[in-house]
Order: sequence, then C-alpha cells, then structure tokens
Amino acid sequence: MLIYAARKEDKSMNMKEYYDVIIVGTGAAGLYCALNLPERKKVLLLTKQKADQSDSFLAQGGICMLRGEGDYNDYFQDTMRAGHFENDEKAVELMIRSSNSIIRDLVRRHVDFARDAQGNLAFTREGAHSQPRILFHEDETGKQITQTLLDEVNTKDNIEICEYMTMVDLIVKDNVCGGIIIMDEKNEVYPVRAKHVVLACGGLGGLYQNSTNFPHITGDALGIAMKHQIVLEHLDYIQIHPTTLYSKKPGRRFLVSESVRGEGALLLDKNGQRFTDELQPRDTVSKAIFAQMEKEGSHCIWEDMRPLGKDTILKHFPNIYQHCLDEGYDPCKEPIPVVPAQHYFMGGIKVDLGSRTSMKGLYACGETSCNGVHGKNRLASNSLLESLVFARRAADDIMFGEEPEFDASGRLDCSRYEDRDAILGEYHKAVRSEIERMKKSHE
Repeated sequence: MLIYAARKEDKSMNMKEYYDVIIVGTGAAGLYCALNLPERKKVLLLTKQKADQSDSFLAQGGICMLRGEGDYNDYFQDTMRAGHFENDEKAVELMIRSSNSIIRDLVRRHVDFARDAQGNLAFTREGAHSQPRILFHEDETGKQITQTLLDEVNTKDNIEICEYMTMVDLIVKDNVCGGIIIMDEKNEVYPVRAKHVVLACGGLGGLYQNSTNFPHITGDALGIAMKHQIVLEHLDYIQIHPTTLYSKKPGRRFLVSESVRGEGALLLDKNGQRFTDELQPRDTVSKAIFAQMEKEGSHCIWEDMRPLGKDTILKHFPNIYQHCLDEGYDPCKEPIPVVPAQHYFMGGIKVDLGSRTSMKGLYACGETSCNGVHGKNRLASNSLLESLVFARRAADDIMFGEEPEFDASGRLDCSRYEDRDAILGEYHKAVRSEIERMKKSHE
C-alpha cells in the first residue's frame, strides 16, 4: 500500500502514468468500489485532502437495511414517499434488495454496529421511516464504516492513495474516457491514464455558506462533466437538513442527527411549544422550521433531547452530546439551538443500474451520481447504503462488462492547465449557473 501526500513532500512523481482503474474520492463509495475489484487490478485512489476527510466520515445516523421480506413494501414506500415519488423504482428496488448482502459484508469486514443485550443487531428509527430499520454505531456510523474500509484499503498492495491532489479534467476522445488530468497545489500537472475511471467525489456543499459538508467538497466532477457533455440530472435537487447546531462561527455546520428525533427529541419554538411533527421527511420539517423562524423573527428554533433520557443521550449520541457541551449547551438539561443547513445532493451525473455514465469507461457512484434512488428528497440513512450498493455495481461492471476501446493516438496537450484554482472556479461558476437554470425551469 502506497500513500502519497503531495502537499507535505513531493512524492507525486511516484504516481504511475497508467492504472487499470482510477477512483476519484476516498469516501465510502470510492473505498468500497476499490475493495470490490480483484487484486490483479492496479487501482489509484485520488483525494483533494487527506483520505479521511470525506463527507462519509461525517455521517451520524446510520445505514438502512431490509428487515425481512415483510418489511419490503414499507421500506419501498417510505423511500418513494420521501422522494416525492420521483424516484427510479428499479434503482430503489435494487438498493433495498441488496441491503442484506451489503450489511453481511460490512460485518464480515468488522464494522462494529450496535447490538442488543442478546448480541443481535440493534435498530433505530429516523424521520419518515415506518419502523426501526437503521443500524448504527453510536452517533458516528459513517466514520465507523468508512474508517474500517480505509483501514482495509491500506493493507492492499494493488491500491495506491494519492492525497492533496485534484482532478481538473478527464482525458477524453470520441466520448470514451481514457484517464484524468491531476494538479497539485503548486499547479504541477499529471496526466494519468486508465481503462476505467470512477467518479466518487461527493456532493457540492462547499459551494454553500452554510453546509454540513467539508468545504473542499465543491462539485468539481459536475463542472467537468458539463464540459464534456456528460448527462447530468436534477442538479437543483439539494437537501436541506432540518437540524444543525446553531452557531455564529464560520465554517462547516455541525449536524444533529435525525436519529435524535427518531428516538424522541422534540422541536420547540421560542416559547417552548411544539410546532411540527418531528418525524416527517426532511424537506417538510425544514420548511416548517423556516416558517417558524420567519413567524417569530428568530435565527433558530430549539431541539429538546431531554425526553430521550440521559442514558440514551450518553450511550447513543456521545459525540453530539460532547459537541453541544463544547458550544456551551447541556442537552441533558436544556434544549439546544438548531437551524437548517445544506446537507445532501440528490442530483448529479446520471448513471444506470451499473453506475455507468453516458461516457464509455466512466462511472459515478455516491453523492456525485444520480441513479434515481432518492428522487427529489432523500430518506434518512439511505445515503450510505446507496453509495455502497452502486459502488459495488460499478466494480461488477468493470470486471464483467464490455471493456471500452480508447484511441490513445495523438499528443496530449497539458499547456492549458496553468492555474488549478482558476480552473476549479470556472467549474464552480458553471455548476451554480446550471443549478439556477434548473430551478427556474421547475417554477
């Protein structure tokens, strides 16, 4: 296992000029895709920052799974209803039907889910779910899953991770992808070729002032896709999470997991009165909060975790509890101030059930992609499951699908790549513009 940290020391030249597969992103989708490829494949994992600075590490609530065949119709309808029935039904069915094998595989890889006194997997419930079907590890489920996958990747001789390096373009000819163009923080350019490229680079929260995402997750792949006329879908389907801890400090917003409300927390106005059903879909709860804030002229509303009891708060939500204490609030004794913030991206690069984009040799999975599972609004704790299911589908198609033929003749001109930040700025401008255009088209 090789890890290159281009910012700390110049190891970029260790990076090869050719790999079997390049995966852009080291979140749950990227790591799981890499682990599902055969070890005879030489794989490069690329990330803009450190490998553990992906939004997958921030996911608190949990990961859904089908609770037996009797739960299928309810789970399917919960997902469809949350997505305003704009979901792709085949994609939803594929995700749900794949959930048990995904969970068995995660347990086999030593992901430590919570268990009851008898040693059985423990389940919690979140908003818009008709029953408890969410596995969790305290209030850091994403970190538990993704760190476990990253630790395993670090043991693989066929996988290399290159940190602090940024994809600025694809190598394309005749709508076939043959690799990517990478730049470091010194504006050095590195063309790297591969038969298969997987975009697993997360969402676009870094484009927003208030977001739960890491600030470097800025939708770069979307701008690159637009440049090459790769089909995109629903760029304006952006989820606002109802409850992030209110703060006047700049930077990433701290998420107060939906599972807190699933366990019984209440949303209160400035007078300590409930004003909405806390277990409605996220977009509905967010709208209710915004309306209440406008009605009372406030900057936040209040979430009361005291109904959970101190034992549940400390055992199930220790990270949230400690963060609240650090901000001066004791959720065991008082309500905490919360406000909606940008959280998740349902749109993205359009893919089929094999995570294939409209460009041959190019795949997308995770939040970068749009496979239709989530529709207009994501059901709580479906994101990690969807990422893993479609990451594995990408790996399957790479292994068993038709191999693309890329014409590598001709010289690759890298002189146009001079200023990384300027290039990314143009992509971000294009993405923002397209989001606004799509919003207006739906008015």
